[in-house]
Amino acid sequence: MITIKETSIEDIKNVQHLWADGDVMRFVGFSDGLHETDEAMQQWLERLDAVRPTENHFSIYEDGKYCGEAGYGIDKSHNSAWLDIKLFGYARGRGIATQAISYAIKEAFRCGAKTVWVDPNPQNVKAIALYERLGFKRKDMPEYVIALGEDPTTNIYFELCKEE
Repeated sequence: MITIKETSIEDIKNVQHLWADGDVMRFVGFSDGLHETDEAMQQWLERLDAVRPTENHFSIYEDGKYCGEAGYGIDKSHNSAWLDIKLFGYARGRGIATQAISYAIKEAFRCGAKTVWVDPNPQNVKAIALYERLGFKRKDMPEYVIALGEDPTTNIYFELCKEE
């Protein structure tokens, strides 16, 4: 059984281990993993708690075993939300990502987003296939997304509208 829940202090060590895994983080530019201190993780969670539900992070479990994370962040000036998902290798290819990203989409729309977007690395063909299956459409990356630091020359922009 898949459980998706708001990340809390009980999940923080799992998130820390996920981010430290180079296989998990390679498509976001950290092929050796992202190694955060306990203090940095605590500060991250405190910042997240302060901005929920405009931004949220979810921990994903299968039969009690931590599998990864999903999340979103809403840009209220554009009614648009970025989405993110990362899974350990053992959790991939089994439908967990579909359930988790669908959950994040639903929550982002519930909290005010009119569109959601992702910008996977072109080499991440499994993620691209997932987004296409869920109805995301490839589009030119908007200027406001580029202003956030996203790079249209290295990533592919996909968008899904609430109405779709």
